[in-house]
Amino acid sequence: MTGLDRNSVRRTAVLAGAALIVGLLPLASAGTAAAADPDPVPVDRFEGEVPFASQPAEGLFTWGGDADDPPELTLAERSDAPEGAKVLAGDYDISGYGGFTHDYAADQPGHDWSAHKGIRFWWDGQDNGKKTAFEIKDGGANGEASELWTTSFTDDFSGWKQIEIPFGDFTYRTDYQPVGGIDQVLGLTQMWGYAVTLPVGAPGRFAMDDVELYGKADQSLRASVTTDAAVYPVKEGGTASVKVSVATTGSAPIDEPVTVAYESAGGTAESGKDYTPVKGEITFPAGTESGASRTVRVPTLRDRTGEAAETVPLKLTVTGAKAPAETPQVVIDAHGLPYLDAKLPVKKRVADLLSRMSLAEKAGQMTQAERGAIGAGGDIAAYDLGSLLSGGGSTPTPNTPEAWAKMIDGYQLRAQATRFQIPLIYGVDAVHGHNNLAGATVMPHNIGIGATRDPALAERTGAVTAAEVRATGVPWDFAPCLCVTRDERWGRSYESFGEDPALVESMETVVQGLQGDRSGRDLKDDDRVLATAKHFVGDGGTAYGSSTTGSYTVDQGVTKVSRQELEAVHLAPFQEAVDRGVGTVMPSYSSLDLGDGQGPVKMHARADMINGVLKDRMGFDGFVISDWNAIDQLPGDYAAHVRTSVNAGVDMMMVPYGYKEFSATLIDEAKAGRVTDRRIDDAVARILAQKFRLGLFEKPYADTSGASAIGSTAHRAVARQAAAESQVLLKNAGSVLPLKKSQKVYVAGSNADDIGNQTGGWTITWQGSSGNITPGTTILQGMRKAGGDVTYSKDASASTAGYDVGVVVVGETPYAEGVGDVGNGNDLELTAADKAAVDTVCAAMKCAVLIVSGRPQLIGDRLGDVDALVASWLPGTEGDGVADVLYGRRAFTGQLPVTWPKSESQLPINVGDTSYDPQFPYGWGLTTLTNVPGGGTASLRALALVAAAAERAGARTVARTAVTKARLLVQQKIGTAVTAASAKPFADADHLLLTGHYADAVAKLTQAYRAG
Repeated sequence: MTGLDRNSVRRTAVLAGAALIVGLLPLASAGTAAAADPDPVPVDRFEGEVPFASQPAEGLFTWGGDADDPPELTLAERSDAPEGAKVLAGDYDISGYGGFTHDYAADQPGHDWSAHKGIRFWWDGQDNGKKTAFEIKDGGANGEASELWTTSFTDDFSGWKQIEIPFGDFTYRTDYQPVGGIDQVLGLTQMWGYAVTLPVGAPGRFAMDDVELYGKADQSLRASVTTDAAVYPVKEGGTASVKVSVATTGSAPIDEPVTVAYESAGGTAESGKDYTPVKGEITFPAGTESGASRTVRVPTLRDRTGEAAETVPLKLTVTGAKAPAETPQVVIDAHGLPYLDAKLPVKKRVADLLSRMSLAEKAGQMTQAERGAIGAGGDIAAYDLGSLLSGGGSTPTPNTPEAWAKMIDGYQLRAQATRFQIPLIYGVDAVHGHNNLAGATVMPHNIGIGATRDPALAERTGAVTAAEVRATGVPWDFAPCLCVTRDERWGRSYESFGEDPALVESMETVVQGLQGDRSGRDLKDDDRVLATAKHFVGDGGTAYGSSTTGSYTVDQGVTKVSRQELEAVHLAPFQEAVDRGVGTVMPSYSSLDLGDGQGPVKMHARADMINGVLKDRMGFDGFVISDWNAIDQLPGDYAAHVRTSVNAGVDMMMVPYGYKEFSATLIDEAKAGRVTDRRIDDAVARILAQKFRLGLFEKPYADTSGASAIGSTAHRAVARQAAAESQVLLKNAGSVLPLKKSQKVYVAGSNADDIGNQTGGWTITWQGSSGNITPGTTILQGMRKAGGDVTYSKDASASTAGYDVGVVVVGETPYAEGVGDVGNGNDLELTAADKAAVDTVCAAMKCAVLIVSGRPQLIGDRLGDVDALVASWLPGTEGDGVADVLYGRRAFTGQLPVTWPKSESQLPINVGDTSYDPQFPYGWGLTTLTNVPGGGTASLRALALVAAAAERAGARTVARTAVTKARLLVQQKIGTAVTAASAKPFADADHLLLTGHYADAVAKLTQAYRAG
């Protein structure tokens, strides 16, 4: 799925859109300050006292979405300047977003603004009617890592006017993700400056002067009353305890008394029958310490009747401080109803609950929102939401296991305020480990797992991922991707296990690693998660140039295949997933064209595939979840998007920020009969069944007992083994590898010491990023830990004299999805710097080149100068695993999961093609095992007999061993002299091996041997 791409967004940037505009502020001219007010405190006079600079120094700086968006700023002399002689002036022409910031110096403490009422400045109005966003920066480590609090004003006046903004008018930016020391409270004691976002869409100019703090902070602005929760579930007959606290900015004692009148009133519970009403007043006297609390108790009553949950709002009226943002609710738990009985079969529980639900409640269960869209979470109950997700990089602050669990528990608590207390199902894209979580164990991407040819290891990687994900409160993983990648220009190539559907099917043991037993009986365990087979169907077959999504070239394009090819290549892995009991399936963004006259049809609209093939023919009994806003790509208006996708068989819609519109539209379509009650009931029943199987009704909150194992030595050992087994040795002239610890090794290249490049996209953020983004071991660090005598020069600029061997680690920088498509700013060539490093090192000494990438890179023009070549793929956080094979602790055993092309013009190129002349064929992979068989054709004849006999006897292990020995023998003869005549039968042999045709595989290898 698509995540939230913030890599190109400056930390201070304001994204364009109405969601960020709070509204028009009152525009007030400066009046005479009250006698008791403190003197104004200057922030910016724009006389030159604050320079144009950037972090970590104090200064003014500009930013924008692209090179044209940052405004041009100057300190201009103006005779009409409201203060002094100069003003800050600028011109702008912004298409995306742009503005400027004043940050205080990061190496100094933040400023204390808490004594003041607000911030004000002079603005030279152009009377253009446009809104300008104004933000202040609070808390965090510095101006670039702080909370943003936002508001706006409208330029509907001419000439200078002083804009006064009380601090109470600022609201928290929920879509912005700072990085530490964050409490979502405007403390005002550690302020880092302000930011101005200028209007978009037309050229403009502005002038600003004299930014200053004004007025005296009254207590209601710096003191607030809060409750310890918004929802208080209690069993019938129990007593709810509501903790009411007073807190102040800066934690100073309150100056004046604060009173809180409380009264139980309204709600669905009946006073005197379901609860004992309460009414009273709490007083916090002047001098009360910040953080002091009192408790209000609300007793509930037993009536011994089974019923749904009932609410008792506790109305709070506050004097002398800011009141809570929400009225706290006591919730008398649902009880005595059949669906709550864990002893009943899931089918009966689903039927009972479904029979009680309203249309609105059913629509809510079919709706999934992004965590960043729901603020404090009140909409969870208001819209009966069934699911939330974190898009790529959408994380709590701080990004720790504890914060994840606390966040999700808070959302689950909100769901307890609904009638039937149906728990949320929270989902994440944990596509190679819990990759959104800093410090989690990050596995090799799927292409590397495919290279291991080790189904048992694939299952273990899934089990580690499941354990780490579930320990943070997340029960649902949008993985694995079962795409069969057919064109390495695709930006999602690394999400595939390979180009052969038989290889993809063999790696689907990962489903059991995630979910456990095929029956689903393990899903309730604290180390299992619901898996998602994606993307149904044909996403790996999209044609180059067929995408209509932005600048994408391959991703989300059109897969044009015959029905026979669709069945054999793209559908086969999904049948395997269904047979393995996968719990959810996600359709693809792409379109399918079967040559039947319909033309390309988006998969989210293909009822023939989702209802007809997946659910009816394959027997899939889980639920179908859409991709991120995927229904918006369907033809017609929004109502057509909704009814088309739901009627096609999509059960839950991922509508991250459009959940209100989706829910309302689905209700309207159902009332109009365009979506039937039967279809809605089927969708909701499927969703509820998985929630029951996950045990969420009994245990909705995070079980963090396994959190201590996140990133543990044991978990990293699995990732280390996967990294080692994923390494594919393509060439090894003169047995350069394995290295010896006695050798002096010269290491160079852009990817030798970069954990971000090594882990690739979908790591911490959607697109991933270079640099030290999460704990792990780089390849260079792994080599040093292995005991090697290693010298490192990233660009190979250090002297190359006196070394025994060089290791150059090159390749790609991170990307995800269509952003990584070739032709969308990417190609398959090494960078100029990487080529220079290879040339320098390999000219000076024997050398091994490691390519860290999500797909093959074009290396043919340098292959003759390289002694050893390794496809390292994207090995994850455990560079020790790469070092293990480099230094011989483990043998190289990996095999190519995709064909390695000679040139981009050959693409697409795949095993089974009629014309097949690659650099290295599918299945290729040399070994550093010492017992590589010899004996030529005689040995091949003997191995053919063994394979045939074992195949007849059903002795698969013996048969596979025979084929492997034959493959190694053939590779030893061919070396790097791969020809079309040898490559095609060699690749075919690996497909035959995976499909259980062992004797035929040896026959093909014999053919390759004779051609080699």
